[in-house]
Amino acid sequence: MGQLIYSMITSLDGYAEAAEGDLGAGAEDEEVHTFIGDLFRPVGTYLYGRRMYETMVYWETAHTEPDLPPHILQYARDWQAAEKVVYSTTLQSVSSARTRIEPTFDPEAVRRLKAESEHDLTVDGPNLAAQAIAAGLVDEYRLFITTSVVGGGKRFFPDGVRLDLELVEQRAFGNGLLYARYRAR
Repeated sequence: MGQLIYSMITSLDGYAEAAEGDLGAGAEDEEVHTFIGDLFRPVGTYLYGRRMYETMVYWETAHTEPDLPPHILQYARDWQAAEKVVYSTTLQSVSSARTRIEPTFDPEAVRRLKAESEHDLTVDGPNLAAQAIAAGLVDEYRLFITTSVVGGGKRFFPDGVRLDLELVEQRAFGNGLLYARYRAR
């Protein structure tokens, strides 16, 4: 049975998307990106909303760019090997292999997908993750916390939910980014 993981870069004040600008420095650091690649190599399925998919589909062709470092090429290969499910009512087609579109997020279908999976799954993007959290589907939360306070945007955790989590791993990187992994109790 696969675990469902929600992981994103988040600002120090808890926003996964800033209202204005970006979330600050972090994942572009080689040490951090290598760690993220190693962490998500075992993932078998990515669950995306349209906007997150449109951001991540870069990895389908990243390997064709010249002079990429090995850790970037490895991440691209790992992403390409995984299944992708995109939840969207507006997206008509996808431009990556191993990808399908579903019109709506169906918690029961995701429960079955988890039960049948030999590998972990991720839910990516705060809007889609909010639906998975509300349905009680998320097993782990992996936060990459920047040193920036952005003052507004889309929160990592949705409003109106209570979660009691257990800290199971943490790490500080040289660039100030913090990694915290929590398991649902």
